[in-house]
Amino acid sequence: MSIPELESELLRAQERLSGTMKRHAQTHMVQVLSLEELDAARDAVLQAERNLAAAKSEPYAVPIEFPVFWDTGAPLPYLLKNDDQTFLTFFVRKIDPDWDGAYVTVRRPNSNLGEKLAVVEFERCVCTKMGTPNDEVLHGHPLDGKGLEGYQPMLVKNSLWLKELETINSVHSCYRAEVWRDLNHYILPFHDCMFECVARGFKVEQFEMPLPGLLAEICKRLVR
Repeated sequence: MSIPELESELLRAQERLSGTMKRHAQTHMVQVLSLEELDAARDAVLQAERNLAAAKSEPYAVPIEFPVFWDTGAPLPYLLKNDDQTFLTFFVRKIDPDWDGAYVTVRRPNSNLGEKLAVVEFERCVCTKMGTPNDEVLHGHPLDGKGLEGYQPMLVKNSLWLKELETINSVHSCYRAEVWRDLNHYILPFHDCMFECVARGFKVEQFEMPLPGLLAEICKRLVR
C-alpha cells in the first residue's frame, strides 16, 4: 500500500476506535462483547500506526513474545548489572480469583514471603536506561502513535537510539557494522517507570521466593 493509503487506513482505524469508545461509555457497564470490540479497535489502530511508520522508515514498536506478564499495579522492577551482565527482575502478575475490586493487595519488597518473580537476563547488552516515563505520561514518549503499548514487552524497529550508539562506536578501530546488525532495542513499560536496552537477546527465568533472596542470588552471579 502507498503512504497515502496507509494514512487513510490509520484515520479509519482511529475513527472506529473513537466510535467504539463512545458506544462503550454510553452503556455504563462492562460487557465482555463491548470490551472485546474495544480491544479489537485499539489493536487495529496500533497495527495501522506500525504499517505507516514502517512505510516511512520511521521508528516504531512491535510486541514480542514473552513468557510472563508483570504486575500492572506495582511490579517493582530492579535493574542489576555490571560491564558484562544485565539482569532485570520484577513481580509477575498474580491473578486472585476472589478479587472483587474492593481491596488492594500490597506487595512489600522487604517481605520474607515467597513471591512469583521473573528475572530477565539480557545477552550482550551494550546500553540500558530506566526511569521516566511512567504509565501516566506514556503518551509523551516519541513512539506514542507508532505502535507503543503500555505493560507490553516491545521491540523497536528502525531504532534511532540503536543507530546513535552505533555511530558513536563506529570511530573505534575494530568497528564492524555486522556486529550491530545482531542487536535489538527492547522496551518494557512498567507502571512507575520504563526500562529500555540495546542487546542481542534475552532469556527469562521464573522463581517463587522472597525478593531479597532473589536479589542476593543475582548479585552472586554478577561477581562470579
